[in-house]
Amino acid sequence: MDTHRLEAFSDGVLAILITIMVLELGAPHGTDLAALSPLLPVILSYVLSFVYLGIYWNNHHHMMHVVHRVDGGVLWANLHLLFWLSLVPFVTAWMGENHFAAVPTALYGGVLLMAGIAYWILVRALLRREGPHSLLAVAIGRDLKGKLSIAVYAVAIVAAFWHEWIADALYVLVALTWLVPDRRIVRVLPASNGGATEHDR
Repeated sequence: MDTHRLEAFSDGVLAILITIMVLELGAPHGTDLAALSPLLPVILSYVLSFVYLGIYWNNHHHMMHVVHRVDGGVLWANLHLLFWLSLVPFVTAWMGENHFAAVPTALYGGVLLMAGIAYWILVRALLRREGPHSLLAVAIGRDLKGKLSIAVYAVAIVAAFWHEWIADALYVLVALTWLVPDRRIVRVLPASNGGATEHDR
């Protein structure tokens, strides 16, 4: 099976999740800027989750450009990832509406942790399909940033019960590290396109 249907389905799910999150942003009843103050935690949690979903979409999109075929195991691994990402709107709303309280903040980290693990499982499934000398294997390498992100999520979950703002800072830190353009896959794309860079996106 080629990758087009998997990528199209994943894009659609992520687009729906972002739409759900923005629809949950209730408009304030007041007409001045002060009316936005009670909504600030909700808005901040929305922005953070929007960034995370964007990061997953971006990385997933790039990864599919160095994958040639998928099998049943890859499809299930991809669904596993989408399952955890589908919980992002719920934990985003709970954390924001409760002003980053400890338990919602920890559960938010739990969803991020499981999504990170699910992405790692998806990469492993693709590597088994593509082989140890594939373009994907060359691009991923040892994946230190991915493994470190999972470890930071675990620390943040524990930290949420000590001081939730430490956990929030760790979530932001991980997001910022992934906002820095990851050139691993981009570097191998010209080779996969016979030297052309038109698909370098």
